[in-house]
Amino acid sequence: MENRPPPAKRFKSAPLPGGPRRSPDPERNTEQQRRRQLPISRARGKLISQLWKLETAILIGETGSGKTTQIPQYLYEAGIGRQGIIAITQPRRMAAISLATRVAEEKKSELGKLIGYTVRFEDVTSDGSKIKFLTDGMLLREAIRDPLLRRYTVVILDEAHERTVHTDVLFGIVKAAQRKRKELNTLPLKVIVMSATMDVDLFSRYFNGAPVLYLEGRQHSIQIFYTKKSQSDYLHASLVSVFQIHQEAPPSHSILVFLTGQEEIESMSRTCREIAKHLPQGCARMTVFPLYASLPQPQQLRVFQLGQKDCRKVILSTNIAETSVTIPGIKYVVDTGMVKAKRYTPENGLEVLAVQHVSKAQAWQRAGRAGREQAGICYRLYTEGEFEKFLNMTVPEIQRCNLASVMLHLLALRIPDILNFDFISKPSPDAVRAAIQQLELLGAVEHKESQIILTPMGKKMAAFPLEPRFSKTLLLSPAFHCTEEVLTVVSLLSVDSVLYNPHVKQDEVHSMRKKFISSEGDHITLLNIYQAFKNVGGHKEWCRENFVNSRNMTMVSQVRSQLREICAKFGVRLESSRSDIDNVRRCLAQALFLNAAELQPDGSYATLDTRQHVAIHPSSVLFHCKPSYVLYNELLHTSKCYMRDLCVVDADWLYEAAPEYFDRKLKGVKR
Repeated sequence: MENRPPPAKRFKSAPLPGGPRRSPDPERNTEQQRRRQLPISRARGKLISQLWKLETAILIGETGSGKTTQIPQYLYEAGIGRQGIIAITQPRRMAAISLATRVAEEKKSELGKLIGYTVRFEDVTSDGSKIKFLTDGMLLREAIRDPLLRRYTVVILDEAHERTVHTDVLFGIVKAAQRKRKELNTLPLKVIVMSATMDVDLFSRYFNGAPVLYLEGRQHSIQIFYTKKSQSDYLHASLVSVFQIHQEAPPSHSILVFLTGQEEIESMSRTCREIAKHLPQGCARMTVFPLYASLPQPQQLRVFQLGQKDCRKVILSTNIAETSVTIPGIKYVVDTGMVKAKRYTPENGLEVLAVQHVSKAQAWQRAGRAGREQAGICYRLYTEGEFEKFLNMTVPEIQRCNLASVMLHLLALRIPDILNFDFISKPSPDAVRAAIQQLELLGAVEHKESQIILTPMGKKMAAFPLEPRFSKTLLLSPAFHCTEEVLTVVSLLSVDSVLYNPHVKQDEVHSMRKKFISSEGDHITLLNIYQAFKNVGGHKEWCRENFVNSRNMTMVSQVRSQLREICAKFGVRLESSRSDIDNVRRCLAQALFLNAAELQPDGSYATLDTRQHVAIHPSSVLFHCKPSYVLYNELLHTSKCYMRDLCVVDADWLYEAAPEYFDRKLKGVKR
């Protein structure tokens, strides 16, 4: 039998009534009054009293209870953690930014002063920042520099149910920092783990029997409706649902639909707009807003604006809107029950994006979006029986992703035994071994006296906020005299897409892009676009004309500057290959050789490592080409396994990159 600790002692806040509340007089509706309307407000005194005493707490509060925005303020106002910084981690950058903005407004403080945020390649904080929202990946990078996290007195790990790989690593890092600071008798570290839904027993046991605080009630009630029959086409079902609601509900009630990705969202946006044009007279107008990660930020922010009078607002979103984000006016949620998630199979080395069912925890998070500002309704496009078959919790990303970056980070953190790191949910031994092998092939680690340690190259690779293969590419670039070009390519691949492809203007898009397209592939095409962008001084009108996301392109410039600084710090020569693009492609082959595919006699492609059948994605400039060998950035699994972001390479370059590897594994590549 499993040796389990006794059940954690549970603390319960005073019950909080659910249901809508009467809005205060508009003239008196100040930020403070809105804060007092939140369910958490009624439990404030008891919560502060408990959090003063507790070293670690697990806090469960329903979506819309106000825990994410209010707990950091309660702690600060009560003087808890004022000796340092109160950190609140979020799985997504959009959530970190919007939450920091909201809390700064509530505190009537300029963003970046008392309240700030840090996301990858963007730091909006100051020396006076005391409440800091940041992505879990950014706190992990800070831990590499300081494993004890001395700047922080409180770490709030929010949306713990999402179980991102960075959050799972942070659990172990924060737990170790808390213990070590106690042993050293230094300033203690308070840890609060928060979510609306999570496996509380698992978290309580992991944090040494930490008490569980339950915050009861939500501000507004939510009705849940299931379909009577299973839906074979969730896209069609969601479209029907949107227009049924549109014809029956007041236009001030907005609709949020959860879909799986950009292509689905853009396609359904077009269909909704077309149908809305031909609705009978007397039917309200409809405005459709897409929402996904690669959408330009100004367009993302449009969803937060209040809708026009007598016009329905319909938001079609990925799971980017699932947690910690309040979109004004949402009355209805349509949940398809599907999500696009990454899956890694260490046996064949394939990491693919695939569409799958959400977990019950995700489904409840989605439903909670309907009850943020008023009583809401959630239509689930699956039967109650199907819902009961969903997994209770999301499978932790640590158990379904490539662990190369994780292992590199743990080694950089000077963890003595990474194979036995204190994970809350341990990854498979096969996945750990595969990650170590990848790092060995990249020259980042070596075995020394039965220990795995970082090589000098590995230490440099860990200093970059990049995947190991991209760090290696940068560090090798001086040998090919193309550091400036590789900096650009890696920066372009490190931000959301710089290309904007509205389907309604596909012919115009293709016409404008022709002048940039390179027969060597997507990497060189992107390089051409960036160089043209710089030649016109980053002019926004040029971006609009060429369907380029100007904000993301500006972000590329900022990322490039930061990476350039890190290169300079390590003495990497900053040379340019100028017009010699072959050098750039040879350099990419040196570090991306594990992501290579070979043309087969029947015209299909197979990955060199595992002989997995793959195809060129339609979005690639190489879609209608058949080069013998290509590198790819990632695989996307839909109807088939697609390669995205491709670069044409020679077989000889791949062999030069890792001769022993190819001698051992391959037959298709000859010297």
